[in-house]
Amino acid sequence: MARASSPAVTKSKAAPGQNAGQDAGYSGTPLAGKLGLKDGQAVVFVALPEHLGGLAEARSFASVSLVAKTTDLRLPPRSVDLIHAFFTDAAALRTALPLFREAIRDAGSIWISWPKKTSPKKSANVPGDLGEDAVRRAALEIELVDIKVCAVDAVWSGLKLVIPRAKRAQHSS
Repeated sequence: MARASSPAVTKSKAAPGQNAGQDAGYSGTPLAGKLGLKDGQAVVFVALPEHLGGLAEARSFASVSLVAKTTDLRLPPRSVDLIHAFFTDAAALRTALPLFREAIRDAGSIWISWPKKTSPKKSANVPGDLGEDAVRRAALEIELVDIKVCAVDAVWSGLKLVIPRAKRAQHSS
């Protein structure tokens, strides 16, 4: 498994697959499967919570980048199959989302996760104004559509975003 080398990259200490299927919500499907993680993908995780670090080793990825902050993200256009980013702030999401859109391949996807309203993070008064509707609005502004929502764990929800099929040829040109 190749890893990006930059000061922004951190290595997961979890064993391969550890925690990748735990706390996967109500379906019983392992989390890596729910997120569509597959062998051979180029993936980027942004602000991946430590307890979900096993996701970075859940498959035999072509490359894995673990980035602490979106400001540390430097990706060539159309170079990534999947980005999964964790946000609590809508303004930060609106700034980062166009960069993510440019970085994914035509058939790629972006998972945006935010603390659930009932999560311990919200009840601990962690600042944040992000929810499913705000993610969807930010995505539609840059012509991304949501195709799936999931419970990432007890704290985080996620929305899967893709480039609409009709826009994919335009994205490549």
